[in-house]
Amino acid sequence: MFSPVESRRLYRQVADQIRLMIASGELAVGQRLPAERDLAEQLSVSRPTVREALIVLEVEGLVNIRMGSGIYVVRQHAATVTGAEREPVEGPFELLQARALIECAIAEEAAGRAKPDDIALLDETLMRMGSVVNDAIAVLDADRAFHTGIAAIVGNATLIRVTGEMFDMRMTPYFARLASHFEGPTTWRSALDEHRAIRDAIAAGDAAGAKVAMRAHLTMSQKRFSESFGEEFSGEEERGRNKRPSKGTAKT
Repeated sequence: MFSPVESRRLYRQVADQIRLMIASGELAVGQRLPAERDLAEQLSVSRPTVREALIVLEVEGLVNIRMGSGIYVVRQHAATVTGAEREPVEGPFELLQARALIECAIAEEAAGRAKPDDIALLDETLMRMGSVVNDAIAVLDADRAFHTGIAAIVGNATLIRVTGEMFDMRMTPYFARLASHFEGPTTWRSALDEHRAIRDAIAAGDAAGAKVAMRAHLTMSQKRFSESFGEEFSGEEERGRNKRPSKGTAKT
């Protein structure tokens, strides 16, 4: 069993193992990495952990993730890993879990405290978000304003700061590369609908509903993240679709 600290660093440990495979020549430049499922079995970790490790390696320029094709080694790497590469940064799944635990409670509390002016500010933020879904930077800024705005309703400075800090943890090259694979206008429109459900529950003073809506939003965020990885990292789903019989074709 992994201790909490070891679990937090697990995807970084997996990235180290794949680096060593590249440095040793086991994975050569130009070679396609094994499928995500196979890597997870080989390294005795979960598929999400492999996904997080692969993003680290892509940020470092060691691998290239090609949609519908797979992951390819693009350059060699020395076996020695620097201190920065070993930095124990939390992974996206862990971050979303933490946000769910904290922000669900905040939304629940906000529903019992919200005033008309508070709802008006949330509405303004949602309007701004809806107008900038094609602008990755602007929509992310509006998203942050919405979540910190809910914390502001509670009126606790520490909760406002913590909510903002958790959101800002994604403002790194690692998360930027991650976002390039799974975020876009379509996913932001879905997120906007989820935000509106949170807003409506808070405006109605429905504490339980606000908590459920926030959890649903963060759960869907993780689901979108997972589904996108599955399609873009291994190409397995695309190959599977190509093998399916077309409509009107008799099965044998």
